[in-house]
Amino acid sequence: MSRSIMGKIKINSFADIVGGDDSAVTEVPVADLHEFKDHPFRVLDDEKMEETVESIKQYGVLMPGIVRPRNTGGYEIIAGHRRKRACELAGLATMPVIIKNYTDDEATVVMVDTNIQREDILPSEKARAYRMKYEAMKHQGSEGGNTLENIGEAAGESGKTVWRYICLSRLSDMLLNLVDEKKLPVRSGVEISYLKSREQEWLSAVIYETGAIVAPAQAEKIRGYSEEKELTKTLIREILSDDKPKRRKFVMKGERLLDYFSEETTEEEIEETIIALLDEWKRKGGK
Repeated sequence: MSRSIMGKIKINSFADIVGGDDSAVTEVPVADLHEFKDHPFRVLDDEKMEETVESIKQYGVLMPGIVRPRNTGGYEIIAGHRRKRACELAGLATMPVIIKNYTDDEATVVMVDTNIQREDILPSEKARAYRMKYEAMKHQGSEGGNTLENIGEAAGESGKTVWRYICLSRLSDMLLNLVDEKKLPVRSGVEISYLKSREQEWLSAVIYETGAIVAPAQAEKIRGYSEEKELTKTLIREILSDDKPKRRKFVMKGERLLDYFSEETTEEEIEETIIALLDEWKRKGGK
């Protein structure tokens, strides 16, 4: 397998993705194209989709999809879910694709790499995608620490950030939705991800009943009681009602960050980087 598929370098070209530039493009019936199993990324009929449809109507599909044959017939889409949907909306009968005989793990890595750098990805999508790629690379024999760094390097993030997202993937659907809606801080979600399924159900119920937003300090306390096997639904309610930290608002002017981050860096990536640096500073005793 190529180094790009293993996630050790960032994808810079289409040839990096497919492992060379000699792959033939084939027109395949749209009806024969099937979604990747457990595909973690949304395909929305939104304004961007409308723009893609209009582009396809005018110019055709400029970038072929990547697919692999299915044992039951047709092809599994590895890259090109949005293009396939746009072809349907544009009324096209076929779509250009490159057919690759990837293994399950190879297909998973390529599927994640061709989507992960989009700007509009939700935390839940990134969490599930990173977990899928992590497990695929582990199957191929990559070591844990190196695997996280490799995944992060391919996506332009740190291994620690990748691990945080993988932790989020252990949250229940309701709690992960709260992270997407910015009603549950990422740091709180990471702490809560260590709770057992039943404990997450208790927490979800309390949040639904009270509308509480779980602060990181509260999440740490809840996790602590869980590890000591003392957590109950009543205790969760008490922690969220009696241990409310004072709200603090801190705003940093954007121009002060220009020396440290490029204009393409998202607010989420900036926040994660700053938090990681503060965590390191805290571990060193605030020095």
